[in-house]
Amino acid sequence: MRRTILVTIVVAALAATGWAARAASTPEPQRPTPEAPQAAAAGGAASLAAQLAKARIATGKYATNLRAAKADGYQIITRMIPDMGWHFLNPAIQGFDVTKPAILVYERRGRHWQLGALEWVFLQQPATPPLPGATYGSFGAACHYRDGTFVFAGAQDQCAKRSPETGSPFNFWHPNLVTLHVWVWYHNPDGLYNGTNPLVRPFNRG
Repeated sequence: MRRTILVTIVVAALAATGWAARAASTPEPQRPTPEAPQAAAAGGAASLAAQLAKARIATGKYATNLRAAKADGYQIITRMIPDMGWHFLNPAIQGFDVTKPAILVYERRGRHWQLGALEWVFLQQPATPPLPGATYGSFGAACHYRDGTFVFAGAQDQCAKRSPETGSPFNFWHPNLVTLHVWVWYHNPDGLYNGTNPLVRPFNRG
């Protein structure tokens, strides 16, 4: 059955604040102290840490258990992408929820699987980052096949019925996507949100 990834973009609204001038008889408006930027940064870091903790708790059961992920609806959509991993999508998950990643990114060595990153996808870059300091990658429009092989294609009618590489049946097509990788389960020296991770290079050959 042909499937198309439908992604609901969640945009949080930010309340605007401002200083109003008052009459001379009233106290002067408070001015930001030099410590304010540091306090804001600390608050953002605390918020991010709390969000990442929720993500780890929610996905802990998948950390070394790909079978559990498959039982919960995750299916292969790419084989090993160098310096990144094998991608498994749950098509029932839409929008952004830090406890429900749409994609699990695994590293493999032989028969052993280790969860490395969580990933969310969007049709366009969110107006407000869903996580503090989030940065994004991209993935071109592509035809995906049931064994994880894929071919870039600008439209679904360009997809072959079977993988040109392996002959596996067609699974689904998606348009250009904005991606958000979060390396929750494997340290990434290039950054929490960087798409690739040099430390997973030894897993490139499986």
